[in-house]
Amino acid sequence: MGSINCISRRRGRRNFARQFARHPVCAFALPCLVLLLTAASIAAPAQPAPVSSALDPRELMRKAVQNEIKASNNDGAHYLFRGIKTTPQGSTTRIYAETKEATAGLVVAYNGKPLSPQQQRAEEARVERFIESPDELRKKREQEHESAERSLRIMRAMPDAFFFEYAGEEEGREGVGRAGDSLVRLNFRPNPNYQPPSHVEDVLTGMEGYVLVDAVRYRIASIDGTLAKEVGFGWGILGHLDRGGRFVVQQQEVGDNVWEISTMTLKFTGKILLVKSLNINSTEVFSGFRQVPPDLTFAQGLELLKKEEGASAESPVAGKLASN
Repeated sequence: MGSINCISRRRGRRNFARQFARHPVCAFALPCLVLLLTAASIAAPAQPAPVSSALDPRELMRKAVQNEIKASNNDGAHYLFRGIKTTPQGSTTRIYAETKEATAGLVVAYNGKPLSPQQQRAEEARVERFIESPDELRKKREQEHESAERSLRIMRAMPDAFFFEYAGEEEGREGVGRAGDSLVRLNFRPNPNYQPPSHVEDVLTGMEGYVLVDAVRYRIASIDGTLAKEVGFGWGILGHLDRGGRFVVQQQEVGDNVWEISTMTLKFTGKILLVKSLNINSTEVFSGFRQVPPDLTFAQGLELLKKEEGASAESPVAGKLASN
Protein backbone atom coordinates (compact mmCIF):
# COMPACT_ATOMS: atom_id res chain seq x y z
CA MET A 1 0.00 0.00 0.00
CA GLY A 2 2.19 2.87 -0.70
CA SER A 3 1.04 6.17 -2.12
CA ILE A 4 -1.21 8.54 0.18
CA ASN A 5 2.18 8.73 2.67
CA CYS A 6 4.99 10.61 1.27
CA ILE A 7 6.49 13.89 1.86
CA SER A 8 8.43 13.34 -1.19
CA ARG A 9 10.58 15.82 -2.88
CA ARG A 10 9.54 17.62 -5.96
CA ARG A 11 12.31 19.39 -7.71
CA GLY A 12 11.24 22.94 -8.23
CA ARG A 13 7.82 24.33 -7.40
CA ARG A 14 5.38 22.31 -5.35
CA ASN A 15 1.98 22.03 -7.00
CA PHE A 16 -0.90 19.64 -7.68
CA ALA A 17 1.02 17.59 -10.21
CA ARG A 18 3.53 16.59 -7.51
CA GLN A 19 1.60 17.07 -4.29
CA PHE A 20 0.54 13.43 -3.85
CA ALA A 21 4.22 12.60 -3.89
CA ARG A 22 5.00 15.13 -1.14
CA HIS A 23 2.38 14.78 1.54
CA PRO A 24 3.23 12.57 4.54
CA VAL A 25 -0.03 10.70 4.03
CA CYS A 26 -0.28 10.77 0.25
CA ALA A 27 2.33 8.11 -0.42
CA PHE A 28 0.20 5.73 1.62
CA ALA A 29 -3.27 6.41 0.33
CA LEU A 30 -2.57 6.71 -3.35
CA PRO A 31 -1.56 3.03 -3.68
CA CYS A 32 -4.88 2.18 -2.11
CA LEU A 33 -6.53 4.30 -4.77
CA VAL A 34 -4.10 3.50 -7.55
CA LEU A 35 -5.13 -0.16 -7.59
CA LEU A 36 -8.87 0.26 -7.28
CA LEU A 37 -11.23 -1.47 -9.69
CA THR A 38 -13.73 0.30 -11.88
CA ALA A 39 -17.42 -0.30 -11.51
CA ALA A 40 -19.53 -1.79 -14.29
CA SER A 41 -19.85 0.49 -17.28
CA ILE A 42 -23.05 2.40 -17.90
CA ALA A 43 -24.31 4.25 -20.92
CA ALA A 44 -22.28 7.41 -21.38
CA PRO A 45 -24.21 10.68 -21.13
CA ALA A 46 -23.26 13.47 -23.44
CA GLN A 47 -20.50 15.83 -22.36
CA PRO A 48 -22.16 18.95 -20.87
CA ALA A 49 -22.21 21.81 -23.33
CA PRO A 50 -19.69 24.59 -22.63
CA VAL A 51 -20.95 27.81 -21.14
CA SER A 52 -19.59 29.63 -24.17
CA SER A 53 -17.25 28.95 -27.04
CA ALA A 54 -14.58 30.92 -25.16
CA LEU A 55 -14.88 28.84 -22.00
CA ASP A 56 -15.07 25.15 -22.73
CA PRO A 57 -14.77 23.40 -19.34
CA ARG A 58 -12.71 20.46 -20.58
CA GLU A 59 -10.30 22.65 -22.54
CA LEU A 60 -9.92 25.01 -19.57
CA MET A 61 -9.01 22.03 -17.40
CA ARG A 62 -6.67 20.67 -20.04
CA LYS A 63 -4.76 23.95 -20.25
CA ALA A 64 -4.59 24.21 -16.46
CA VAL A 65 -3.25 20.66 -16.16
CA GLN A 66 -0.63 21.32 -18.84
CA ASN A 67 0.48 24.44 -16.98
CA GLU A 68 0.66 22.61 -13.64
CA ILE A 69 2.83 19.90 -15.19
CA LYS A 70 5.07 22.54 -16.75
CA ALA A 71 5.47 24.23 -13.36
CA SER A 72 6.21 20.91 -11.64
CA ASN A 73 9.08 20.29 -14.06
CA ASN A 74 10.61 23.69 -13.37
CA ASP A 75 13.67 23.13 -11.18
CA GLY A 76 14.34 26.83 -10.77
CA ALA A 77 13.17 27.38 -7.20
CA HIS A 78 13.55 25.53 -3.89
CA TYR A 79 11.87 26.53 -0.64
CA LEU A 80 12.02 26.22 3.11
CA PHE A 81 8.54 26.04 4.63
CA ARG A 82 6.50 24.87 7.60
CA GLY A 83 3.74 22.26 7.76
CA ILE A 84 1.32 21.62 10.60
CA LYS A 85 -0.46 18.29 10.33
CA THR A 86 -3.55 17.79 12.48
CA THR A 87 -5.27 14.46 13.19
CA PRO A 88 -7.80 13.41 15.85
CA GLN A 89 -4.78 12.45 18.01
CA GLY A 90 -3.18 15.91 17.89
CA SER A 91 -0.86 18.02 15.75
CA THR A 92 2.70 17.65 14.47
CA THR A 93 4.71 20.63 13.26
CA ARG A 94 7.49 20.03 10.72
CA ILE A 95 9.84 22.28 8.84
CA TYR A 96 11.02 21.30 5.37
CA ALA A 97 13.85 22.31 3.05
CA GLU A 98 13.83 21.38 -0.62
CA THR A 99 17.31 20.42 -1.82
CA LYS A 100 18.85 19.19 -5.05
CA GLU A 101 19.00 15.66 -3.58
CA ALA A 102 15.72 15.25 -1.65
CA THR A 103 13.38 17.10 0.69
CA ALA A 104 14.69 17.30 4.24
CA GLY A 105 12.01 17.34 6.93
CA LEU A 106 12.34 17.81 10.69
CA VAL A 107 9.67 17.51 13.42
CA VAL A 108 9.90 20.56 15.71
CA ALA A 109 6.74 20.37 17.82
CA TYR A 110 3.91 18.13 19.00
CA ASN A 111 0.58 19.78 19.83
CA GLY A 112 2.29 23.17 19.58
CA LYS A 113 4.95 22.31 22.19
CA PRO A 114 8.64 22.20 21.17
CA LEU A 115 10.43 18.86 21.40
CA SER A 116 12.27 17.95 24.58
CA PRO A 117 16.09 17.73 24.25
CA GLN A 118 15.82 13.93 24.10
CA GLN A 119 13.12 14.05 21.40
CA GLN A 120 15.13 16.59 19.44
CA ARG A 121 18.26 14.40 19.44
CA ALA A 122 16.25 11.37 18.31
CA GLU A 123 14.56 13.33 15.50
CA GLU A 124 17.85 14.74 14.22
CA ALA A 125 19.40 11.26 14.30
CA ARG A 126 16.49 9.93 12.25
CA VAL A 127 17.17 12.44 9.48
CA GLU A 128 20.98 12.28 9.73
CA ARG A 129 20.88 8.64 8.66
CA PHE A 130 20.29 9.88 5.10
CA ILE A 131 23.59 11.77 5.29
CA GLU A 132 25.48 8.91 6.88
CA SER A 133 24.19 6.36 4.37
CA PRO A 134 24.30 7.30 0.66
CA ASP A 135 22.19 4.21 -0.09
CA GLU A 136 19.41 5.44 2.22
CA LEU A 137 19.42 8.86 0.55
CA ARG A 138 19.39 7.24 -2.89
CA LYS A 139 16.38 5.08 -1.92
CA LYS A 140 14.56 8.13 -0.58
CA ARG A 141 15.22 10.03 -3.80
CA GLU A 142 14.05 7.11 -5.94
CA GLN A 143 10.87 6.65 -3.91
CA GLU A 144 10.05 10.34 -4.22
CA HIS A 145 10.67 10.24 -7.97
CA GLU A 146 8.46 7.16 -8.46
CA SER A 147 5.62 8.68 -6.41
CA ALA A 148 5.90 11.94 -8.33
CA GLU A 149 5.72 10.13 -11.67
CA ARG A 150 2.56 8.27 -10.64
CA SER A 151 1.02 11.57 -9.60
CA LEU A 152 1.92 13.16 -12.92
CA ARG A 153 0.24 10.30 -14.79
CA ILE A 154 -2.95 10.87 -12.83
CA MET A 155 -2.79 14.61 -13.45
CA ARG A 156 -2.35 14.14 -17.20
CA ALA A 157 -5.36 11.82 -17.37
CA MET A 158 -7.82 14.13 -15.59
CA PRO A 159 -9.13 16.09 -18.62
CA ASP A 160 -10.16 12.83 -20.34
CA ALA A 161 -11.19 10.85 -17.27
CA PHE A 162 -13.91 13.30 -16.21
CA PHE A 163 -16.81 15.27 -17.58
CA PHE A 164 -16.51 18.92 -16.50
CA GLU A 165 -19.39 21.34 -16.12
CA TYR A 166 -19.22 25.07 -15.50
CA ALA A 167 -20.68 25.86 -12.04
CA GLY A 168 -20.06 29.56 -11.56
CA GLU A 169 -17.23 31.66 -10.22
CA GLU A 170 -15.88 32.74 -6.84
CA GLU A 171 -13.15 35.00 -5.54
CA GLY A 172 -9.71 33.78 -4.64
CA ARG A 173 -8.88 34.13 -0.95
CA GLU A 174 -6.04 33.52 1.43
CA GLY A 175 -4.79 30.00 0.80
CA VAL A 176 -6.83 29.54 -2.39
CA GLY A 177 -5.62 31.05 -5.64
CA ARG A 178 -4.72 34.71 -5.83
CA ALA A 179 -6.67 36.79 -3.30
CA GLY A 180 -9.39 38.85 -4.98
CA ASP A 181 -9.03 37.28 -8.42
CA SER A 182 -11.85 35.31 -10.03
CA LEU A 183 -11.77 31.51 -10.00
CA VAL A 184 -13.92 29.33 -12.24
CA ARG A 185 -15.64 26.40 -10.54
CA LEU A 186 -15.91 23.23 -12.61
CA ASN A 187 -17.86 20.28 -11.25
CA PHE A 188 -16.52 16.90 -12.41
CA ARG A 189 -17.82 13.34 -12.57
CA PRO A 190 -16.39 10.13 -14.06
CA ASN A 191 -16.52 9.69 -17.81
CA PRO A 192 -17.67 6.06 -18.21
CA ASN A 193 -16.15 5.99 -21.70
CA TYR A 194 -12.69 6.61 -20.27
CA GLN A 195 -10.41 3.56 -20.48
CA PRO A 196 -7.57 3.82 -17.95
CA PRO A 197 -4.27 2.84 -19.62
CA SER A 198 -3.05 1.28 -16.35
CA HIS A 199 -4.05 0.65 -12.74
CA VAL A 200 -2.47 3.99 -11.84
CA GLU A 201 -5.22 5.93 -13.60
CA ASP A 202 -7.99 3.62 -12.32
CA VAL A 203 -8.27 5.85 -9.24
CA LEU A 204 -10.03 8.49 -11.35
CA THR A 205 -12.99 6.26 -12.24
CA GLY A 206 -14.39 6.43 -8.71
CA MET A 207 -14.05 10.17 -8.04
CA GLU A 208 -16.39 13.12 -8.37
CA GLY A 209 -16.22 16.67 -7.05
CA TYR A 210 -15.09 20.08 -8.24
CA VAL A 211 -12.03 22.14 -9.09
CA LEU A 212 -11.37 25.88 -8.88
CA VAL A 213 -9.31 27.19 -11.79
CA ASP A 214 -7.66 30.55 -12.42
CA ALA A 215 -8.74 30.96 -16.04
CA VAL A 216 -6.26 33.78 -16.69
CA ARG A 217 -3.10 32.08 -15.41
CA TYR A 218 -4.35 28.52 -16.04
CA ARG A 219 -3.57 27.37 -12.51
CA ILE A 220 -5.58 25.03 -10.29
CA ALA A 221 -6.45 26.70 -6.98
CA SER A 222 -8.35 23.78 -5.43
CA ILE A 223 -9.37 20.18 -6.03
CA ASP A 224 -12.12 18.63 -3.90
CA GLY A 225 -12.73 14.97 -4.72
CA THR A 226 -14.97 12.34 -3.13
CA LEU A 227 -15.20 8.59 -3.72
CA ALA A 228 -18.66 8.10 -5.20
CA LYS A 229 -18.52 4.34 -4.60
CA GLU A 230 -16.61 1.77 -2.61
CA VAL A 231 -13.44 0.85 -4.44
CA GLY A 232 -11.30 -2.27 -4.12
CA PHE A 233 -7.61 -2.76 -4.72
CA GLY A 234 -5.91 -6.01 -5.58
CA TRP A 235 -9.26 -7.27 -6.93
CA GLY A 236 -10.73 -6.71 -3.48
CA ILE A 237 -8.37 -9.24 -1.92
CA LEU A 238 -5.93 -6.67 -0.52
CA GLY A 239 -8.70 -4.41 0.75
CA HIS A 240 -10.96 -1.54 -0.17
CA LEU A 241 -11.73 2.12 0.44
CA ASP A 242 -15.23 3.06 1.56
CA ARG A 243 -17.59 5.26 -0.38
CA GLY A 244 -17.42 8.86 0.84
CA GLY A 245 -13.64 9.05 1.19
CA ARG A 246 -12.51 12.59 0.41
CA PHE A 247 -9.44 14.65 -0.35
CA VAL A 248 -9.08 18.43 -0.65
CA VAL A 249 -5.95 20.14 -1.96
CA GLN A 250 -5.67 23.93 -2.08
CA GLN A 251 -3.01 26.03 -3.73
CA GLN A 252 -2.17 29.73 -3.56
CA GLU A 253 0.10 32.23 -5.24
CA VAL A 254 2.93 33.23 -2.91
CA GLY A 255 4.47 35.85 -5.21
CA ASP A 256 6.14 36.28 -8.62
CA ASN A 257 3.69 33.82 -10.18
CA VAL A 258 4.93 31.06 -7.87
CA TRP A 259 2.12 28.82 -6.61
CA GLU A 260 2.44 26.56 -3.58
CA ILE A 261 0.21 24.04 -1.83
CA SER A 262 -1.41 25.70 1.18
CA THR A 263 -3.66 22.93 2.56
CA MET A 264 -4.23 19.21 2.09
CA THR A 265 -7.03 17.27 3.78
CA LEU A 266 -7.45 13.48 3.55
CA LYS A 267 -10.35 11.47 4.99
CA PHE A 268 -10.57 7.79 4.04
CA THR A 269 -11.79 4.62 5.73
CA GLY A 270 -11.63 1.03 4.56
CA LYS A 271 -9.98 -2.34 5.10
CA ILE A 272 -6.50 -3.74 4.50
CA LEU A 273 -6.31 -7.48 3.71
CA LEU A 274 -10.05 -7.59 4.57
CA VAL A 275 -9.15 -7.53 8.29
CA LYS A 276 -7.21 -4.48 9.39
CA SER A 277 -9.18 -1.24 9.50
CA LEU A 278 -7.92 1.73 7.54
CA ASN A 279 -8.69 5.20 8.89
CA ILE A 280 -6.94 8.25 7.45
CA ASN A 281 -8.09 11.60 8.82
CA SER A 282 -5.63 14.45 8.55
CA THR A 283 -5.25 18.07 7.49
CA GLU A 284 -1.89 19.68 6.82
CA VAL A 285 -1.42 23.42 6.40
CA PHE A 286 1.75 24.73 4.73
CA SER A 287 3.05 28.26 5.33
CA GLY A 288 6.11 30.47 5.76
CA PHE A 289 7.60 29.83 2.31
CA ARG A 290 11.11 31.19 1.94
CA GLN A 291 13.33 30.62 -1.06
CA VAL A 292 16.65 28.80 -0.52
CA PRO A 293 19.62 28.29 -2.88
CA PRO A 294 18.81 25.84 -5.71
CA ASP A 295 22.12 23.98 -5.26
CA LEU A 296 21.48 23.21 -1.57
CA THR A 297 22.61 19.69 -0.60
CA PHE A 298 20.63 17.46 1.76
CA ALA A 299 23.26 17.94 4.48
CA GLN A 300 23.10 21.71 4.06
CA GLY A 301 19.31 21.58 4.10
CA LEU A 302 19.34 19.72 7.42
CA GLU A 303 21.72 22.28 8.95
CA LEU A 304 19.40 25.03 7.73
CA LEU A 305 16.46 23.28 9.41
CA LYS A 306 18.39 22.95 12.68
CA LYS A 307 19.06 26.71 12.66
CA GLU A 308 15.41 27.36 11.90
CA GLU A 309 14.39 25.07 14.74
CA GLY A 310 16.65 26.95 17.15
CA ALA A 311 15.28 30.31 16.03
CA SER A 312 11.70 29.10 16.53
CA ALA A 313 12.48 27.84 20.02
CA GLU A 314 14.08 31.16 21.03
CA SER A 315 11.39 33.39 19.53
CA PRO A 316 8.01 33.58 21.34
CA VAL A 317 6.40 34.83 18.14
CA ALA A 318 7.78 31.94 16.09
CA GLY A 319 6.66 29.48 18.75
CA LYS A 320 3.16 30.91 18.67
CA LEU A 321 3.05 30.65 14.89
CA ALA A 322 4.15 27.04 15.06
CA SER A 323 1.19 26.14 17.23
CA ASN A 324 -1.45 27.86 15.11
